[in-house]
Amino acid sequence: MSRLIASRKRLLRVRHAQHSQAVAAVMSARDEASQISENARRIALVRDELIGNEGATTGALLGSKRELATRLERAGRQLDGALYDANRRIDQRDAERVVAGRDREIAERLKDKAHAAREAQREARLAALPSYRRIQDRGTE
Repeated sequence: MSRLIASRKRLLRVRHAQHSQAVAAVMSARDEASQISENARRIALVRDELIGNEGATTGALLGSKRELATRLERAGRQLDGALYDANRRIDQRDAERVVAGRDREIAERLKDKAHAAREAQREARLAALPSYRRIQDRGTE
């Protein structure tokens, strides 16, 4: 019976480690999405500052600003796609975290059942002893 309990404890430790890894993966995915979102915001800010009115400008300056604005717009759209993928990864990692948490809870219940079975076995063994032996065994505990 103690081998079973040891096995259940080992399983619980593994499940706990898996759950911790899943939580870390969710946090990492959220950080990545946050960074992408911040980069998209900064690109939009730079593009908006580029369009600002400065008075008289030359055609070459307007052309270069337009080119830069186009590139920033393209980068912003690419970041939108990356943000969408990052949010999908967050959802996937969160689902994995839920599964890992459920597996950990199952392992905890199995360990508790093994402990209860061991205690029931000890009680049954004590009940099967003759009464004078029970008194002797309880005195040593």
